[in-house]
Amino acid sequence: MQIRCEYCNCEIDDSCSSCPYCGAEVKNSTNAESVPDKPCTIEELKQWYISKNLPPENVTRFFIAKNIKEPKAIGIYEENGVFIVYKNKASGERAVRYSGPDEAYAVNEFYQKLRSEIANQKSRNASRSSGSGGSRGRKKNSSDDILGFLAIVAFFGVFVIGGILFAIFDKSPSRGYYRYNNRDYYYQNSSWYYYDDDSDYWYPDNTGIGEVFGDNSADYRVYDHEGERFEDSSYYYEDSSNDSWDSNDSWDSNDMDWDSDW
Repeated sequence: MQIRCEYCNCEIDDSCSSCPYCGAEVKNSTNAESVPDKPCTIEELKQWYISKNLPPENVTRFFIAKNIKEPKAIGIYEENGVFIVYKNKASGERAVRYSGPDEAYAVNEFYQKLRSEIANQKSRNASRSSGSGGSRGRKKNSSDDILGFLAIVAFFGVFVIGGILFAIFDKSPSRGYYRYNNRDYYYQNSSWYYYDDDSDYWYPDNTGIGEVFGDNSADYRVYDHEGERFEDSSYYYEDSSNDSWDSNDSWDSNDMDWDSDW
């Protein structure tokens, strides 16, 4: 019988002792409402794309269930039971990311790439917004150039010195695992998560553990479980709520890296 993994929401056989996709322990019961919003089939991927209000495929250059031949395209499609994830470079050369019978694996490869590019596009939009604007002024003379040069030198000098002092005195938490009063915590992207033994799951922390650690968080830091990156761990709490696209933003596919294989 097919059941859903309560961590990654992918369909798996109930005879599995652990999920083949995320590695989490398989339990007899699942709670579909508590799992992250993650597609496992091409049809679910289509619905996920629509739900995030993303621009049309010809704008994002991410194509679902389509074998696009033209350059600058990332896609996923199925052919005779084989699921193919590909990237057409700017030159038109195709790099195949995955080709095989595992639909959930193929969907996850495409899904993670798309999520990464959504974050990149949002970051570029933010950079453009912060750098926009202009001003008018009087005509400069040579003394203005000298003063401007000195101002630039002073400006960068402050940043260099500030960066050195920040590196020396910065006490903010580093991404990774922490332990306090026999409870495990994880920190990433300015957020804390705690591990609940009863449900065997990670949840966003609302106890204010960051304030408890204060400037001494490094004293409570522990090694990653089995040396894994957090995203590779079965404990990964994946929040895709930030993937929704703001209609006021603009997607520029020309900014994407079209020369790499993936």
